[in-house]
Order: sequence, then C-alpha cells, then structure tokens
Amino acid sequence: MAVYTKISQSDLESLLVQYDIGKLKTFSGIAAGIQNSNFILDTENNRYVLTIYEHSVNEKDLPFFLDLMGHFSSKGIPCPTPIKNNSGLNISHIKDKPCAIVSFVKGFEVTNASLPYIEELGRNIAKMHLAGADFPLKRANEIGLEGWRKKFDSVKDRAEEISPGLKDEISQVREWLNSQWPKNLPSGVIHGDIFPDNVLFASDGKIAGIIDFYFACDDIFMYDLAICINAWCFDTPAANKWEFNKSKANALVSSYNSVRKISGGEFQALPLLATGAAMRFLLTRMHAKMYPVNDALVHTKNPLEYLYKLRFHKEITSYREYGIEIIHENN
Repeated sequence: MAVYTKISQSDLESLLVQYDIGKLKTFSGIAAGIQNSNFILDTENNRYVLTIYEHSVNEKDLPFFLDLMGHFSSKGIPCPTPIKNNSGLNISHIKDKPCAIVSFVKGFEVTNASLPYIEELGRNIAKMHLAGADFPLKRANEIGLEGWRKKFDSVKDRAEEISPGLKDEISQVREWLNSQWPKNLPSGVIHGDIFPDNVLFASDGKIAGIIDFYFACDDIFMYDLAICINAWCFDTPAANKWEFNKSKANALVSSYNSVRKISGGEFQALPLLATGAAMRFLLTRMHAKMYPVNDALVHTKNPLEYLYKLRFHKEITSYREYGIEIIHENN
C-alpha cells in the first residue's frame, strides 16, 4: 500500500454516490507498501479501504484480484471483502484510474513474530492454497523468471550503487535459477506477497485478515511459502543485520504441513525457491530505490536485506539446514 494519486473530499464524495455505504466522514492515506494508492475511508456506515490502481497494475487483472478476495472470503479465509457499486461491479473509477473499495480489516501487524503467530500463519496459508482449488480464473506470475529479467534490465547499469560487483552476482544467480527452476511441483493460486505488513492479527492471536492480493497469481505453492520464510523467519536484532531463525522456519513449515501435506519434491526444491523469492524482492526493491515516484507517500524498503538473504539461501543445500524437522516417507 502507498499513496501516489492525491484525491480530495469532493473526489471521494462523487465516487461514493455510486455505492450504498453511507456518506463520507473522514479519509486518510496509507503510506505502507509500494504498488497502489490506498486510503482509509470512514463513512456513516462503517470503515473501508479504497485502492486506486496505478500504472503498475493492469486493469485487466483486477477481476482476478477482486474476485479472488471474494472467493476466499466466502470460503472462510480471513481477508477483505470487495464492496460492489450500485451497478453490481467491484471496479469503479476515480481521477481516470480504476479503483475498488473493500471492507476494512481491524487488526495489528506483528514484526519479529513469536512462534504462535508463525504457526497461525502457516495454517492459514495452507488453507488459502486449498481454498483456491475451485477458483475459476487464472493469472500467470508476472514477477516470475521473465519478470526478474525485465527488472534486472532496468537496474543492472546502476547495481554497483547498491553493492560492488552486484551486477555480475545477480547475473550468475539468475542463470542458475533459470536452469534449475522446477516445473512440476504442486501449484495453484498463491498470494505472492505475504509479508508482516500484509497480515493483521486479532487480540486472540488469530489472523484477522490477509490483505493486499495484488501480486496474487497461479504458481508453485512452495514458492509462496518460500516468500514467507524470507519475510518472517529472519530476526533483525540490529540495523542491517538479519539472522535466520530455524525455530520459526520449522514452525511455519510444520504448521502448513499439518493442513496441506508437503511432498518430498517440494521439500527438496525449497532452497532453490527461497533463493528465487529473495531474488524477486532484491530486484523490486532495487527498482523502487532507483526510480522513486516524486511527491508520493510511500516507504522505500532496503534492498540490502534481500541481498543478504539471497546469499544465505544460495549456500543452503538441503531443506533440513533450515531447521525443518518434518520427516516424510517419500523424502
């Protein structure tokens, strides 16, 4: 989430005429995230989130994202519910840009999460993967191997600004990932961006809502879990220091496995998939740092974090080195 498009009260009042959610009382921008413009709306009826989709989101993908949230919500997966306008559509327009309004999820973010939060996360990711089995729409991962190439092409000539020798290092790792990337692992709808700021917890420790589905796509389930390992299983005791926490990795994967059984092939591919996940976020963070949007309310994240994680995963040769204690008869 972020704010790139500036809007006024009159802009919002004109938009809300198209909805049956009450008159606008107050609104405020949300600075977290990097992709779309987001606002909290308080109306006479309730609190909502307005998302304005920027140039990085193709309008043709919006039915996938919004219908997916509605599908998951109907299946009991905690996530926002899209609000239809008076024409029965999930999508409207404001300032000549597509937008959507979804229900507000009340909860809090957890950083450096303890094991009970990690276990709750793992179970819910597995439930989400299973719940997507009958979702009818399909969407390719636009930030997969080919997407990494495009991002790399946009930043490679300035890679030395991040770290000496980084251009050659990324080139070598990308070549390795391209040659080894698995093609036949269990796949389906994934979230693709389950970071701590996209998961809100309730006071009882349960997940109140998984939010921000705008990287959702069809891809390898274990890749989604690898993204979570990167995002949730490294502790940050000091600035620019990231220490892998084996207990968290074991808790995340074990709790996931208690709901959806992980195959031996998925386990074997985990170091490769985790390296790929680190590559993705290294490149997207480099791009955001090198090409900031002027006068936008957005927090730019540190690409060095994912350079460290990339190097860490590249040295792992077995999933057991992550501290994962699960033993399968087919492993």
